[in-house]
Amino acid sequence: MFDGQKILLTGGTGSFGHKFVEMVLSKYKPNKIIIFSRDEMKQWEMAKLYQGDSRVRFFIGDVRDRDRLYRAFDGVDYVVHAAATKIVPTAEYNPFECVKTNVNGAMNVIDAAIDKGVKGVVALSTDKASSPINLYGATKLTSDKLFVAANAYSSEHGTKFSVVRYGNVMGSRGSVIPFFESMKHKGVLPITDERMTRFMITLDQGVELVWHAFDDMVGGEIYVKKIPSMSVVDLARALAPECKLEFVGIRPGEKLHEQMIGEEDSHYTFEYPKHYKILPVINEWSTSPERIKDGVKVAEGFVYRSDNNTEWMSAGELMEWVNSNRDYIGKI
Repeated sequence: MFDGQKILLTGGTGSFGHKFVEMVLSKYKPNKIIIFSRDEMKQWEMAKLYQGDSRVRFFIGDVRDRDRLYRAFDGVDYVVHAAATKIVPTAEYNPFECVKTNVNGAMNVIDAAIDKGVKGVVALSTDKASSPINLYGATKLTSDKLFVAANAYSSEHGTKFSVVRYGNVMGSRGSVIPFFESMKHKGVLPITDERMTRFMITLDQGVELVWHAFDDMVGGEIYVKKIPSMSVVDLARALAPECKLEFVGIRPGEKLHEQMIGEEDSHYTFEYPKHYKILPVINEWSTSPERIKDGVKVAEGFVYRSDNNTEWMSAGELMEWVNSNRDYIGKI
């Protein structure tokens, strides 16, 4: 799929970007992978990993800057849009900045991709975009809608757009596993609520979902991978059985359970062996056989949430993963 192709990642120095580049170079023979981001220090650190590899290039820029995107998209075949302002409290206290990146930036990516003849764009979304209760989630829902609707006016140019949706990635910087690991020495782990659950997805699974979207999409689909859930209390006890758990209450803008697919989406959601696909409401695309393929319509009122999941991760499975991935947990 990516052999001989030119790929660009916005926000490419984050956890996803590091794993995406590693996996693409291992499986495919791309002509070039361009890391587009605004943090020169992160680019400098990442560039050291690929010294001497002419396939990996770095481009300083911001998705807010339309002109810079147009320059970066010259000759690009595929784009993965990972750039976002995503820390919930940061977004709440800096709402206009969050909108500029997550909404205006999405519009700039869409326009640049169409005008520069990009073949396909996959945008990364979040569980917080499903029935959002905070600004970050609201801006990502808006972004999702923009990428879905972009297919309505890109048809003449051939650019396809789709979205993949998942929650916090296991072991990624700022997520719960490295946070608990960093707190173990204090003997107390803060837990927001004893009922809290979370989905558990690895970086490899996130990258593979993006690959599947590129391979499968007709345009406008939102892909949600089937992944296990885990109680946050069970997670904490597995990581630090010697620690006391202190329940501190839910923070503003935080949910008890992660939700990927809401009840309102059930009318347009189809199930597959390893994922779900939310089809676009507009232009009768939700009844399009080429988009549905071999999918089975979910039941009316279906909700995919971390507490009503049919698949759960055990403490043993968690620790097996942690022990195999200690070298990069919290590093990227």
